Amino acid sequence: MGDLVTISGNLLYAAFFIYLIATFFFAGTIRDKEKGKSRLAGNIGIGLTIIGFITQLGYFVTRWMASGHAPVSNLFEYTTFFGMMLVFAFIVLYFIYRVDLLGMFALPIALLLIAFASMFPTELSPLVPSLQSHWLYIHVTTASLGQGILAVSFVAGLIFLIRQVDQTKKSKHTFWLEFTIYVLVATVAFIILSSTFSAMNYETTFQAPVEGQEREITYEMPPLVGPANGELLTEGAMSPLLSAPEWMRGEDAAKKLNTFIWAILGGLVLYWATRLIIRKRIAAAIQPLLKRLNPELVDEVSYRAVAIGFPVFTLGALIFAMIWAQQAWDRFWGWDPKEVWALITFFFYAAYLHLRLSRGWQGMRSAWLTVGGFGIIMFNLIVVNLVISGLHSYA
Repeated sequence: MGDLVTISGNLLYAAFFIYLIATFFFAGTIRDKEKGKSRLAGNIGIGLTIIGFITQLGYFVTRWMASGHAPVSNLFEYTTFFGMMLVFAFIVLYFIYRVDLLGMFALPIALLLIAFASMFPTELSPLVPSLQSHWLYIHVTTASLGQGILAVSFVAGLIFLIRQVDQTKKSKHTFWLEFTIYVLVATVAFIILSSTFSAMNYETTFQAPVEGQEREITYEMPPLVGPANGELLTEGAMSPLLSAPEWMRGEDAAKKLNTFIWAILGGLVLYWATRLIIRKRIAAAIQPLLKRLNPELVDEVSYRAVAIGFPVFTLGALIFAMIWAQQAWDRFWGWDPKEVWALITFFFYAAYLHLRLSRGWQGMRSAWLTVGGFGIIMFNLIVVNLVISGLHSYA
């Protein structure tokens, strides 16, 4: 089993670097004025993407063989699978529309998901009783495939906004577009900071009251915010600048707040450092590279991804989920936080399709909705899994 785990990890790393190389080839289609060279770069890019997808599929299969169950039962496994489904959806849509620049934006999002997944424990663990069902494979994989397709709609929507928003003047569009880009930059900063402190084996331990009992809480990042009424146990470690509010009573609540603040601050430093180098808004710097792109085609890709991804997500995240819930907990619906946010996601994209088809919401308004929808998906993935307690907290 150990050999399979090693092989699985190596295949995931290989897929990561293949996607990274493919991204550069897709980027090479921007400036090439000669159509032949641009087409060659695009063909190499999609070829590498397919090789990377097959490699990541090898990671998935070997990890399944090592664990004895589908590797989608924790945040590391699910997030890497989510990234793989995003790549799969991109490959399918690429062969329909042949938009090379879609790869230059879609693959970095997949890379961020894989890198973000690596921040969580990667060890194999046995399934809890409620997960020991074939519905694990059916419900989770189908829901993830739907989310992967919907993520491509966000990528296309973001490309449309960068291409079409007037960057010559400040407006609500330029502000929210830069904020969206900042969130992506903050994710990169979080990954860099987490990886750096992990490589340094950084740990700081506090003793603090949690639910009436004294417990030790270990931080993996320097404590900007310490636990409420906590006592620093690690000698010579940095003292926290602030204490978490009293109402944050969960064992890891203060640590999660500390991590969030590090991501925000790291994102600000990285974002403004980039702004200082390019001397303009990031979207304004990217916009000239997209001038040759047909905005109507990108808008069509964004809509088509929702039209395909929405029913797949509905099938996996709601219908299959309710069938499994009936088997596992003897009820179809229980207003668990994860269930509630799956329902919110359903209603949001249903509203998107209604507004698009009945009210003629296309272009800018449609693109902003895809950005908001992806924000809901990521909130469900990160905040609901990590912060909000519920039956799905095992994820």
